[in-house]
Amino acid sequence: MSVVLFKELVTNNDKKIAIAELNSPKSLNALSLEMMTLLITQLTLWQDDDDVVMVILQGAGDKAFCAGGDVVSLYHALTEQRKAVQPNEEFVVLDETTIRESLAYEFFTKEYYLDQFIHEYSKPVMVWGDGYVIGGGIGLFSGASHRVVTEKTLLAMPEITIGLYPDVGASWFLNKAPSNIGLFLGLTGAIFNAADAQYIGLADVIVNSVDEQAILDRLLTLSWKNKAENAALLSEVLAEYSANCKTEIVSNVKSNEALISDLTSYDNCADIHHAIIIEEFDDKWLQSAQKKLKNGSPLSAALIYQQLKSSKGFTLAECFASELNLSLRCCQYPEFSEGVRALLVDKDKTPNWRYQNINSVPEDRVDWFFTPFTS
Repeated sequence: MSVVLFKELVTNNDKKIAIAELNSPKSLNALSLEMMTLLITQLTLWQDDDDVVMVILQGAGDKAFCAGGDVVSLYHALTEQRKAVQPNEEFVVLDETTIRESLAYEFFTKEYYLDQFIHEYSKPVMVWGDGYVIGGGIGLFSGASHRVVTEKTLLAMPEITIGLYPDVGASWFLNKAPSNIGLFLGLTGAIFNAADAQYIGLADVIVNSVDEQAILDRLLTLSWKNKAENAALLSEVLAEYSANCKTEIVSNVKSNEALISDLTSYDNCADIHHAIIIEEFDDKWLQSAQKKLKNGSPLSAALIYQQLKSSKGFTLAECFASELNLSLRCCQYPEFSEGVRALLVDKDKTPNWRYQNINSVPEDRVDWFFTPFTS
């Protein structure tokens, strides 16, 4: 069976609602290269089909919309390339030519193209963000015109735990969060809920998880028209169901906003890192966030700080371009592969990070990650 299922449902006035369902529930719908290719092709066809009035993106199963990109496949491909170049060396920095010919280059290029395509799509796109929405899943989710979350939604950009950094447009959406909350979420990889997502501008409406089918049934009864009116029609329906959602979800980021702002107020990464690490938190959510930063890659922390700082004021396209460059550098350098190995492949959870603390990360090494790939 296909890793993405596509279907079109006919509305009362003979228009079509198109649905794309990520279909890999055993992997929590981890986003693969094959999925991206299928989505780009089908979304392009639907954009050009005048009968299609809106698109719904959803995930198979009841646990996740999408729990991230398929980084395990990237790990195996990069590991094979390192063995081919220097079979007896553990620490191998791949050259640009090798990366340009790699799965990683195709993966990240296609992923960011898809994410930006959703941001700029010419028709309403509703993403049903139920369950886990993590990493690459947020990349698909964040660009939709109508981002729906539920009481079961859990989101995160936990790339610091695998030696990477929040990508998939995070340079754009994390910088839009108030009070440096975006920087805090990026550095700590903290899990956040539906109320948090709505508070930082990453989600539009909160509805009951059980209302998914009822919302779809209601949408099929509408008389769909042009793009502007269709977006308004969809918003009205979602607002009705949001009003009926009585589940109270406490926003951790909102209740801790002042403290987060204080902790991230320093003008350099090392001081911010230190402030979060030494703070004695009573709040369990903050304790969990702190632990991820402590155990995460110090190099990643430096990259996260620099990426978010340097991309302030960037256009969406500039954000994706800078992320592509940085992601390719991360594939060159072994930190990313080591992080994936420890967490997702061998699962020993004891990564051998290149630098043992934030103060030992050389400034010139960080600068190297931001040097442009040669064209």
